[in-house]
Amino acid sequence: MAKKITLPLTKEALRDIRVGDTLLLTGIMYAARDVAHKRMVEALEQGKPLPLDISGQTIYYMGPSPARPGQPIGSAGPTTSGRMDSYSPRLIAEGLKGMIGKGMRSQPVKDAMKEYKAVYLGATGGAGARISKSIKKAEVIAYEDLETEALLHLEVEDFPAIVINDIYGGDLYEEGKAKYEVKT
Repeated sequence: MAKKITLPLTKEALRDIRVGDTLLLTGIMYAARDVAHKRMVEALEQGKPLPLDISGQTIYYMGPSPARPGQPIGSAGPTTSGRMDSYSPRLIAEGLKGMIGKGMRSQPVKDAMKEYKAVYLGATGGAGARISKSIKKAEVIAYEDLETEALLHLEVEDFPAIVINDIYGGDLYEEGKAKYEVKT
């Protein structure tokens, strides 16, 4: 059974979720891809504020499509998380607590998640139309010039995700490989 989690993520929620848990997220999250991540990290390096208070927040690595009339967003599937790996440790150190995408994360990202108590969640690739139904509102808050890759503020209800990496260092991909490893 899926665990219902209210965003932003709290210390209590992070303590209670484990690798393999299925979650339904409700609340506020953000969407950003690699260019927006690069700009956020550059702002931090220049001592400038971020366009959002990142503490406790979740960022969805989303590949959006234009919204149909009357809809807040078009298809909203995950994009490959590895594209954000060079920026994620810095954002995690600044207080980012959740990331959602597809694919494995690098060791520096996993180390930062364990050190700063953050999680990585998987969204199902190819299910962008289904996922978009859980997005109730989408609004550009920064980097408008990036168009579909702008930083978005999202209001979500029962957004489906699975815990890939938890705050304890667990890794669903590694567990899956070990489970089916052939011993010779």
